[in-house]
Amino acid sequence: MAQRNKYDIDERLESPFSMKHLRRSFFYIRRHKKKMSLAFAASAASSALSLSIPLMMAHALDVSVPNRDVRELGILAVFAAVAIIASIFLNRLRAKYMTEVGQDIIFEIRSELFSHMQELPFSYYDNRPHGKILVRVVQYVNSVSNMLSNGIIDFILEIVNILFIIIFMLLTSVKLSLVVLAGLPVLFLVFFSIKPAQRRAWQSVSNKNSNLNAYAAESINGMRITQIFTREKKNEEIFERLSMDARRAHFRAGLIANLGGPAVENISQVIFGALYLAGVLWSYPAVSFGVIFAMGGYSWRFWQPINRLAAIYNDFMNTIAYLERIFETMDEPVQITDAPDAYELPEVRGRVEFESVTFGYDEHTRVLEKLSFTVEPGMSVALVGPTGAGKTTIVNLLSRFYDAQGGRILIDGHDISKVKLSSLRGQMGIMLQDSFIFSGTVAENIRYGNLGATQDEIENAARVVHVDEFVEKMEDRYETEIKENGGRLSQGQKQLLAFARTVIADPKILILDEATSSIDTKTEKYVQEGISHLLSGRTSFIIAHRLSTVRECDRIMYIKDGGITESGSHDELMEKRGDYYAMYTSQLMDL
Repeated sequence: MAQRNKYDIDERLESPFSMKHLRRSFFYIRRHKKKMSLAFAASAASSALSLSIPLMMAHALDVSVPNRDVRELGILAVFAAVAIIASIFLNRLRAKYMTEVGQDIIFEIRSELFSHMQELPFSYYDNRPHGKILVRVVQYVNSVSNMLSNGIIDFILEIVNILFIIIFMLLTSVKLSLVVLAGLPVLFLVFFSIKPAQRRAWQSVSNKNSNLNAYAAESINGMRITQIFTREKKNEEIFERLSMDARRAHFRAGLIANLGGPAVENISQVIFGALYLAGVLWSYPAVSFGVIFAMGGYSWRFWQPINRLAAIYNDFMNTIAYLERIFETMDEPVQITDAPDAYELPEVRGRVEFESVTFGYDEHTRVLEKLSFTVEPGMSVALVGPTGAGKTTIVNLLSRFYDAQGGRILIDGHDISKVKLSSLRGQMGIMLQDSFIFSGTVAENIRYGNLGATQDEIENAARVVHVDEFVEKMEDRYETEIKENGGRLSQGQKQLLAFARTVIADPKILILDEATSSIDTKTEKYVQEGISHLLSGRTSFIIAHRLSTVRECDRIMYIKDGGITESGSHDELMEKRGDYYAMYTSQLMDL
């Protein structure tokens, strides 16, 4: 049996169709109603002009030719040529408007979706493969925008075309019109019978493509690990299986979707034959040759828009599956938001208080239980303890990446849940263990911490943490291009570059979460020298497993079992011979 993984798991398929998805999509359409109205008017006029040609031909065959009226035939030919040229021009005009509307809708949906994603909590990204998120922003939005622009216009236009054709047919011959219309009830029966299966099939396509995209994205990001552990063959097997699942799902959806086209084609052919049989039965003079000829043209034109409606319907069923995924992301709740009466946090001195703070990542497990402590302005505080004890949780709560479930967190007496997020995080500098480097120049990566920084400030920040030592050796120095996630840099260099990004932010409260974990001993010494002045006068929280890096902190707090078991300076905790002493001496023995 093939190995399964998280990418084999599909999202829920059986959610009932809700018209709210379609109604909600009209919000984007209404923004462009002027251009869409112009496009519709151009299409309707083009259709009316083209439908007038069979009537001209019928008149020519029944009147002008028998009467040998060359002048009338010439006038009809000119009118037909003008109608064809005008129809082509109007169709080009319609295409221009709808291209503009389609691209505008892509921009608007994608911008709204991406903007919402900026505010989603860490847990949203932790619980989903990034490839599944990416496919919604790129592929699904492209598919939806085309349906919401061209699809809606085409749907309305084809309905109008059908009404126009029916009117022209009735004007030509009522009896023969009834013959053409006799196939509609059969066609409706076919479409309504396959509708549920179509929707489930396209939802399955959406899921399988999402799985494939997610696995491909992760595989590319982890290619080095794949090759290190010689996982190429196994990854190929998994990718082939996911690709085959996507292929089978699309093949099945295509089979179901294509039931509509042959149904239209077969019914139209039967009707076409019946039409000429009826024309023979109601032969001249009841039905003239010109009328039969014109009705043949109208019958052919009548089933064309119905065939296109069948294709639009298939696209619509596919689009609904994509709309569900897009709106699902847009409706994902933003858990950390400004309170309605939130105010700007004034410039802080850095006094931090935790008052009986309780927090857990789920309802069954508590990471912190009524945690209380106070840090005075300018103090450097080290958080140490076993993995999973809650050290990173403390700084995440202080930064409001999560909200405490009990108690309060105060900065200079201000409850952080009542101040604006931007004013809180704007005064904090956070250096994480995993240093993400953006594609762009060295200078742009450093400036990310302060978009208004000058070149001199960038270079000063680089010197503080010795980034300048390796940047000066690059071909274009600070304008050297770095690929996504620092592909040309060592892990230590990426860490230093991220550190410079934090330095240039000039934060009031500094958080270093295993910030020197990827720096060798020699470089770490330089960094410690360089940031000593940065810590001076700033409240700082330092999380480190290498206890040699926190010896000089003003205060060390040992976190264990949801609380603080020990607190004090390095010397004080060593004298106590408790948890900190045991961890410190254990690390010394391992050297």
